[in-house]
Amino acid sequence: MLFFKNMNALLNKILLAGITLLFSINIFGQLKYPVTKQIDQVDDYFGTKISDPYRWLENDTSSETKTWVQNQQQFTENYLSKISFRNDLRNRYKALMDYTKYYDAFKAGDYIIFSKQEGIQNQSVIYIQKGFTGEPKVFIDPNLLSADGSVSLELDGISKDKKYISYHTNKGGSDWRIMHVMEVRTQKKLPDEINWTKFDGASWHGLGFYYSVYDKPDVGTEFTAKNNSNKIYFHKLGDIQEKDSLIYEDKEYKNVYVSAQVTEDEHYLLLYKSIGTDGVELLYKDLYKPSKEFQILFKGFNHEYYVLNNIHDSLLVNTNDGADNFRIILVDTKHPEKTNWKEIVPEKPEKLEQAFTGGGQLFCSYLKDASTRIYQYNTDGTSEQEIKLPDIGSVSGINCFNNDPDIFYEFSSYTFPVSVFRYNITTRKSEVFKKSGCKINTNDYITEQVFYSSKDGTKVPMFLVHKKGIKLDASHPTLLYGYGGFNISLPPHFSTSNFVLLEQNGIYAVPNIRGGGEYGVKWHKAGYLLNKQNVFDDFIAAADYLINNKYTTKDLLAISGGSNGGLLIGAVMTQRPELFKVALPDVGVMDMLRFQKFTVGWGWMGEYGSSDSAKYFPYLLKYSPLHNIKKGVDYPATMVMTADHDDRVVPAHSYKFAATLQAKQSGTDPVLIRIDINQGHGASGSSLSNAINEGTDKWSFMFFNMGIIPKFIQ
Repeated sequence: MLFFKNMNALLNKILLAGITLLFSINIFGQLKYPVTKQIDQVDDYFGTKISDPYRWLENDTSSETKTWVQNQQQFTENYLSKISFRNDLRNRYKALMDYTKYYDAFKAGDYIIFSKQEGIQNQSVIYIQKGFTGEPKVFIDPNLLSADGSVSLELDGISKDKKYISYHTNKGGSDWRIMHVMEVRTQKKLPDEINWTKFDGASWHGLGFYYSVYDKPDVGTEFTAKNNSNKIYFHKLGDIQEKDSLIYEDKEYKNVYVSAQVTEDEHYLLLYKSIGTDGVELLYKDLYKPSKEFQILFKGFNHEYYVLNNIHDSLLVNTNDGADNFRIILVDTKHPEKTNWKEIVPEKPEKLEQAFTGGGQLFCSYLKDASTRIYQYNTDGTSEQEIKLPDIGSVSGINCFNNDPDIFYEFSSYTFPVSVFRYNITTRKSEVFKKSGCKINTNDYITEQVFYSSKDGTKVPMFLVHKKGIKLDASHPTLLYGYGGFNISLPPHFSTSNFVLLEQNGIYAVPNIRGGGEYGVKWHKAGYLLNKQNVFDDFIAAADYLINNKYTTKDLLAISGGSNGGLLIGAVMTQRPELFKVALPDVGVMDMLRFQKFTVGWGWMGEYGSSDSAKYFPYLLKYSPLHNIKKGVDYPATMVMTADHDDRVVPAHSYKFAATLQAKQSGTDPVLIRIDINQGHGASGSSLSNAINEGTDKWSFMFFNMGIIPKFIQ
């Protein structure tokens, strides 16, 4: 007989009992999942035999897999549709999202271009206006490209004379892009079209641009086949793609990312190469000279180098070579030897997250305990001055050019909606350019930062967002969100979705765990390769802190993360299943033995290692979420989330994880998989309506399994 700890939980179970037959629940409360066949597939890794009974689910285009997806979708929808407050929650979420949002402003000659999303439009619309006082007009509206909002659009680059702008569209959330060109003044779309690009934009030179491209995959393998042999081409306006010139192809490294950058004065063409997500090799070519050969500026692949701009024949570079927290150096292309480097901005105790030039000045954005600080310098590193920001938060979307006196940037925090600011370089003052509206009284909420000790004693910061004046009485539903990898930092950022939780006296918690970039190279390396367990230990210690300090209890604690964060959730829920009530792994890397075999997964081997290596295989096997699910264990209520067009972390990771968890779950808590159709990797390209649907299901599943019936403030 089940014991319910509160009346809300009992009420929800009673509601479910009334629809037992439709809902496939037996009399003991155990769900009867759709049958997933198992095959006899065993692989030998250095003498260790590993069973992979759901290997067939890796074939995403087979009729069997499609049928399995349909059955799981129906099962999940049957479960979620019986949650009594789901529609009310959806309506509340839509109401919260129904406000005007602004993003991505920049100057294009006499014009200013920015993005605006009104109310619950599926995609942001790009607007253009003449100067600061002109009337905004629609420049490009991606909502007209698809009825369901599944086609998204982003700007890629602008020509040096500001006459032409390139942009790309993504269909169904796929990473595959189609590039287009538009004339700025007339808003006329040109016939130019570039296919089979991913991740990279356009770098303009004269009446054309450089771009990176992959080989066209075979029909039916577009979302799973390995993507390598990345190449750089040059496209001349008016030409068809087949006439584009091959500029660079690496004959030595097949698994390599390449991207191009042209300095603002069109003096240098820079070519970045990487064999993973960490470390580059940088080549350059002087476009003022007829030579067609690239020269190596920085040999790869041990450090990061990013050229901010050139000062005559020298390049201003942001690097972690000789500085774990990054520094700015000046490198003479005629004498690029390390002994000739000139240090412009030395390394600081805080991590230099990004740097840029504009209006003849140098700007450096630092992270201090995971929040942004920006400083302005002369290009020789003198005259440091901090730029005053509205609050403790994060800055993104920085856009500026050398001949402009203004910089545009986005600022937000957990309680400050994303808004666009204009910073005047001469007066050194910021003012709001476009302020996003908001239907939430954010003054009712507060962000605090705490520091806790991980398993090995390392101090880890954590942001906690909640209503002001809450009591630490262990009564608060809490979502613990994490990522912990790839040198990616999690500074404060506004999310309307979180207020669905915060309105219920809930807590949103974000620990800045190792593997991220919050404290530079050492923090990242402390959480990758053979140190990956530190990431999981940090996250588990955050959960323990919240429980021990009576913010919440394990019965009111949910965990969430996407992509590498989905791996995090899969790992901690299999290592400490008793610690969490709800788990929400999203588009996660769940099969650590086969991730490198799909699309761009080979690029993550620098972060994880590879099962092809006798050195890394045993370590990967120890924490691989798929391979650490054990029969007879009571796992948290779990809703795995993925999408059929995810060609970054292919959905087979989630399919196999969910099938295994359903087969081995011993408790009565549900294991669902929510599969979006015609959507991609997490929020990439997602329409707002789809985001609302996903958020509705996530919060409904979480509240329901915590025994909470939310009270929505109208």
